[in-house]
Amino acid sequence: MPPPGPLALLSILLLAYVAGATPFGYLVAKWKGIDIRQHGSGNIGATNVIRVLGKKIGIPVFAMDLLKGLLPVVTARLWCTWTAHEPTWPMLLAALGSVLGHNFTFWLGFKGGKGVATSAGAILALLPAALGVAVVVWMIFFFSTRYVAVASIAAGLSLPLTVLAQRALTGSPALPLLGFATVIGLLAVWRHRSNIQRLREGTENRFIPRSQRPTA
Repeated sequence: MPPPGPLALLSILLLAYVAGATPFGYLVAKWKGIDIRQHGSGNIGATNVIRVLGKKIGIPVFAMDLLKGLLPVVTARLWCTWTAHEPTWPMLLAALGSVLGHNFTFWLGFKGGKGVATSAGAILALLPAALGVAVVVWMIFFFSTRYVAVASIAAGLSLPLTVLAQRALTGSPALPLLGFATVIGLLAVWRHRSNIQRLREGTENRFIPRSQRPTA
């Protein structure tokens, strides 16, 4: 199958960016009467929404953030099937666009979340086995440290390592998918650079459920 032309690929990237840029965490918190950027860590992602507003609000936000990474990739795949185009690059660009949209949303001055849930959705469509390993890694590091940032960084870095192991064992996934996994892993580290600094200073907050926090 032939690859799509440059205009089609650019359109896929931009449409995925717009889809990923919808700031669900900010919008839901605003609906509840607060600006999530002024509370907790100041992040608009699901983790901070859970921290500030609880699981009943935060888990749906996580699901919506995940879907805005998953659906553009699935849509790109379906479009390639319909048009008889080779799907690798359209799917990769859809995944990258959705993650960049979440991380740098134009709705909020190009300041967004850290992309964990949206990346998970995109990777679910592209590299489900690597996502499964990343989830296990995230849980191990989260429950052993109670630092969401540490768990997210470890999970991100596990992605290219898992894909590299898959290539060594089976000859797949394709090299562009390894490149994408590497970009997502490095982006996870870079987006958590402020957390890394706080960890070095000993000022990073561990995740404590609202039900376990002391009351005034």
